[in-house]
Parts: sequence; structure tokens; C-alpha cells
Amino acid sequence: MSTTTTMPGRSLPTIPTADVQAHNNEKSCYVTIGSKVYDVTDFLDGHPGGGELILEYGGKDVTAILKDEISHAHSDSAYEILDECLIGFVASEEVMDAVTKSNKPYEIVPLPPSEVGKIELKGMEQNQKPLYAATGMSTAEDLSRETDHNLDYKQHKFLDLNKPLLMQVWNGGFEKDFYLEQVHRPRHYKGGDSAPLFGNFLEPLSKTPCYPALAGYWVFGLAFWTIIEYVLHRCLFHLDDYLPNNRAALTLHFLLHGIHHYLPMDKYRLVMPPTLFAVLAAPFWKFAHTVFFHNWYAATAAYCGGVFGYTLYDLTHYFLHHQKLPPWYQELKKYHLKHHFADYENGFGVTSRFWDWVFGTELEMGPPKVIKTS
Repeated sequence: MSTTTTMPGRSLPTIPTADVQAHNNEKSCYVTIGSKVYDVTDFLDGHPGGGELILEYGGKDVTAILKDEISHAHSDSAYEILDECLIGFVASEEVMDAVTKSNKPYEIVPLPPSEVGKIELKGMEQNQKPLYAATGMSTAEDLSRETDHNLDYKQHKFLDLNKPLLMQVWNGGFEKDFYLEQVHRPRHYKGGDSAPLFGNFLEPLSKTPCYPALAGYWVFGLAFWTIIEYVLHRCLFHLDDYLPNNRAALTLHFLLHGIHHYLPMDKYRLVMPPTLFAVLAAPFWKFAHTVFFHNWYAATAAYCGGVFGYTLYDLTHYFLHHQKLPPWYQELKKYHLKHHFADYENGFGVTSRFWDWVFGTELEMGPPKVIKTS
């Protein structure tokens, strides 16, 4: 049974047996080969032997008839045509029971669609609604669609939003590929102000509303923050291919940035908490005084400029997620949200698209390409 077929980069859904069997007419005709499901509706008129021969096997397995030499042993080209019609997988009750009990269901069959996913797929069939392969999102509004905590955990076997998240990453035993696939598929927590991260006395230290945390930074200068912003965002947080495949690395990635992609609309974990800021800012203080070792005041001024630049970045980042903005910033908002719901591997600039343009990681903002599911 295949577990790696994608469309592209996105796992195809597992379709209930009854649904496959119901697609047995000229308006919608599915056939199966083993666990693979093919939508051959568009091929009915083009089949050399006539569409009625296909309809005879509508909703059924065609493995035997394709190999039947008495009837007609089909060539490789027939299988190539079928490959283009692949829309998902069908599994028996026994297999699906094993999936729901497994800690790694994705190794048995591609993950079955959630109820929200079924609605999304149906909407695509009816309205040609675009679906982005990397995130499973269609529009920026999808980032705010409430996630069913229990259903999400039962389906994906990743993180339970009802429990502290960080130790689940530490103890989860996740493979890197699975972790990255899940952490970049946004959820929206509606169980309270924020999903629990630590679940203990550290919890308040990991959250902060926007304005109080930034009020003390407004006096500092901008300096070179824009390039630092781009490099940090791209090189420290999005080099997924180089992320070590162990729980320490995955947990650190989740703490520093993964949680923001996993819960992008959580306003209390969007601005950096003062405690974490103090830890991360200390090396930059040392760096500034190393570069400008000859002049303490120049080093301090450069450092303060970086802090003020970061303050502008944090404010901008918060507003792009949670505020209605003037026209120019509205375009920047669309650009950044597309980084979340469409293509997290590009579009690293937050306050500006300039460095994305320089380094060739700029997102295309034209109409999205529709990815058909059937």
C-alpha cells in the first residue's frame, strides 16, 4: 500500500469504501486498484471500448479486468492515464482500525481527511477553490478557522491542544519529516487566550500582550534590523532540511518559531515575551561591543538601533496578523499571511519584501493556481 503519493507535496485523502462505491455513474465514476482510488469520469468518453465498459466497474476494483488477457490486457499507457486520475486511497475497516490505534498512522495509510477537510475538498469540487499543497489552507481567513482540538489530535496524532504543548514535542518521538509537515499546517486555538505551552509556573512568562512588552523600546534607533530580520527568519527558523532529527532540535525549533506556524493567529504568542527577548538580546549586546570595540557609545547606539528595529518588526508582525491596515500595509499583510497559508519556504521578509527580492525568495502575489482534487 502506498503511503508517499502526494498531490503535490500534500497527502491524498483516505476515502470511505461506501463513498467510492457510490461513484458508479456517468456523472461521477471512481474505480480502484488495491487501495488507490481513481476518478475516471473525464475518461468515459475517451475510452476506446466505450464508457459503458468502465461504468460496469464503477465503484469497484479493476485490478483483474485490466490484466485479463481474454478481455484485453491493458498496456502501460493505460496505467499512466490512471496515475493522472489518482485522487486518494480506500481502506477496509480493519486497516482504518489499525490506523486509529497506531502512534504513526501515516506509515499505514495517508491521513484521512478531517470533517473540515471534507468540507474544504467539497468546496473545491463545487467552486474550484484553490488549496495550497504545503499547508492545506485556501485563504488567509482559514488561519482563523477554529480547530476541533479532539478531532485534530485523533486524526493527526501530533499535539493535543488541550495539554501543554512543549513536552508533547519533547516526548512525542516524532520523525523530522512528520514534525515539519504538521507544524506548518496551521491550527487555530479557541479554548482560551492561548494554547498551553508549559502548563506550569513558566506559562505566564511565555505570553505577553502586544503593547506592554514594547512600550519600553520605542526610544531606540532602527540601524540594520531589516537584514537581521530576514537572515534570522530564513536561516535560523526555516532551514528545515538542516534541522537535526532529534527531539531536542525539534523542541527548540517549536519553542522559538514552530509554535507560531502551528498557531499563527495566537495573539499572545506573536510578540516575543520580555524573558525570551532578554536571553536572545544578550549576544547582540556582546556582538555590538565587539564590532565597535573602540567606542562604547557607538556600540551602545548600534545595539539600541537594533532593538528599536526589532520593536518595529514586532509591532508590524502583530498588526499584519490582527489589525485592519491602510492600503500599503494591507498589501504587506496579504504577503505575510501568504507565507503562512500558502508557502512557508519563501516570503521571509515581514516589515519589507526588499530582501526577499534580493535573495530570490519573493512570493508571487498573482491569482493562485487551482489544485483539483477530482
